[in-house]
Parts: sequence; structure tokens; C-alpha cells
Amino acid sequence: MVDSVYDWLSEHHLGVAATLSHADELIGQISDLLFDYQTQTEGVVGLHEVRADAVSRTVVDHVAPIPRKVPLLVADVLVALRAALEHALFAEAEYLDGAPLEEKAARLVDMPASETPEKFEQWTKNRASNGPVSLRAGGELHRRVADLQPFHHADPRLHPLARLVLHTNHAKHRTPAITAVRLAAMYRDDQLPRSLQELSPRPEEPLRVGDVIAETSLGAQVAVTLFPTVGINRPGTGRWPVLMHELDEISRWVRVHAVPRLLTGTEQADPPLPARYKISVGHQDERRAIAAGSTTTAVVRHLQRLSAASARVDMVDVLHQLEDSPGREQISAWLSQLTDEDVLTKVSSLKANHDYDPLVMRQNAEILIGLRDDARVFVCGEKSNDAGKTPP
Repeated sequence: MVDSVYDWLSEHHLGVAATLSHADELIGQISDLLFDYQTQTEGVVGLHEVRADAVSRTVVDHVAPIPRKVPLLVADVLVALRAALEHALFAEAEYLDGAPLEEKAARLVDMPASETPEKFEQWTKNRASNGPVSLRAGGELHRRVADLQPFHHADPRLHPLARLVLHTNHAKHRTPAITAVRLAAMYRDDQLPRSLQELSPRPEEPLRVGDVIAETSLGAQVAVTLFPTVGINRPGTGRWPVLMHELDEISRWVRVHAVPRLLTGTEQADPPLPARYKISVGHQDERRAIAAGSTTTAVVRHLQRLSAASARVDMVDVLHQLEDSPGREQISAWLSQLTDEDVLTKVSSLKANHDYDPLVMRQNAEILIGLRDDARVFVCGEKSNDAGKTPP
């Protein structure tokens, strides 16, 4: 009897779910490194003032070095994602052809990334005589591969498969991924935007010592808020997209679109593959283990973690100003024992109030008082616990 859990995932393809899970675990390791890096006490970017003529310039004084482990792990992630495609393609070619492939045919099994129809046609011709039958023109697997090609994209160079091949070829034959700090956004504190989407995009380039990031009239004191991030260079280009965004877009495409298309001929595979499941132990029922996996990607968890860390800092400052509020350390202790999800849920209940609407102000005040009271309850509980402990 066929198990209905992931019955679209054939037995010979169960390993692809593990490869994708491994890739997400690697992204999780990158997330851990980046979180420590981006939240370090000294900050990622140091600034100093340079005065010249009638202006004051804010100049980059130093940029914290990125851990060497980051680009090495990035290369590992991208290689794993490409392996997921190649392994799935090979296994499906053998399945559709009905027998193990001969060595000559096996050498012709690879995932092309054709940016023009002409290049894909040439790839097809190269397999006309000796390639697997399913990969020849008119073959079922050939049709699936054709559907995934970059030339279908408005800008083939930006297609996830084209980017994946670009990154992995560079990492395998030249250097690991090239990463650098860049400034994702910046605003003056006296010109608070309604949302980060309103901010003008910053140049997509590495931040270097000596860069001037702001300029004001001499004597003017203007505070600015910076959003430094880590970018990755797309080899052979001047593009430096945000590293975690690049990994997220490519890994999602592989897991949600490419793998189901190669395995089934459609992207409507149900249920979709999880981002991660437990691969550090063996499973008697692999499908059940996959079904128990998480759909929350490492990138999503990373963004939640950073947002929660920022929210904790802000909430300490806000709640400490309220009457009868606990001390800063006590508020921080209360926020620290909450999960990231709980912190973000509590903060999300507060509404932006750029127009100083009295109703919104009152609602926010009530919410803040409630949070202050929650902190006080926590502090009282901690004191009770301490009082009940037997002195050593």
C-alpha cells in the first residue's frame, strides 16, 4: 500500500529532501554567525566627523571584519542546492529510462542554465545520440528541464538558476563566496520615515573606510540611524545583494519550484517540501519524518531574531520611562526570557502614529502600561523565588 504522506516523492527521490534540509541547516549556521556579528557591542561600522570649509562630514572610521567562516558556509549552501538539482535530475533520468545509465549517457546528465533558447538547443543537440532518452528532445525530463531555464525570465541573468550556477562555478573554481558589509538603509533621526520602504535605495556596494555617508552644515548636530548588512558579490558583476536575501531567493526557488518540477512535471506538489527536517538521526519512516519538518526557513528565523533583538533594546528604553516601571536590567531580564515570537507579537500590537492621532496614542499608552505590568509581575515572581531559596 502506497503511503499517502508525500506520495508524490518517489522512493528514489527521498534523499533530495535531506539535501535541502542540509542546505537550510547551513543557512542557519550562517545566521548564527551573522547575528553575533551584527549585534556585537562595538557595532559593525565606526564613524567619525571630518570638518572641511563650512561642512561637517560623517566618515566611515572602521568596518568590523566578517568571520571567514561566513563565505565558506555560503559556498557550501550553494553547492548543496545545486547538488539537489543535479542528484534529482540523475535519479529521475534513470527512473524514466528504466535502467541504470551507461557511463557515456551518465556523463551527459547535468542541469543546464541556458540564458537563450539557442544555448538550450545546443545543449539538447549534444545529447541527441548518447544522452538518456528522457533528456533528448521530446523526452519528458527534457520538457521539465526546459521549463526551468533562465531564458524564460525577463532578465535571464537574474533567474535563480542562473545566479546559482554563477555563484557555484566561481566558488568551485576560483574563490569562496565574496562577502562585504554594505549600507542597506540610512535615515536622519529628525526625518523618521513611515516605513523603510520609503527610504531611497543606497548604492549596492561595499562600505569602505573613508566613505562619506552624510554631510551637514558645520555646527549642525544631526543624529542618523544606520542599517548595515552583509552583501554577497554576484561574480563578474558590480552587484552586492543582501546575502541572506540572495540565499533565500535561490533556496526557495530550488525547493518550491525546481525540485517539484523535475520530479513531477508540475510545481503543484502537495504537500510542499519542508525547509528542514531532522536529518541527524535515522528514520524508519522517512516520509513521516519529512512531514514533521518545519516550513519556517532559516532566513525567516534570522530576520525574526534580528527584529526581536532590536525590539528588546527599544522596549527597555520605552518601558523604563513609564511611572512605577522596573529598572532597566529587570525589564531586560523579563524581555530576555520571552521567545522572539512573543516579543514580536507584543511589539506588533503597537501602532505607528505619524499623524499623532489621539485615539492611537491612547491605545498605545494602554498597551505599554500592560507590558510594564507584565514586567512587574515577572520581577515580583523573581523576587519571590529568590526569597524562597535556602542560603548556602
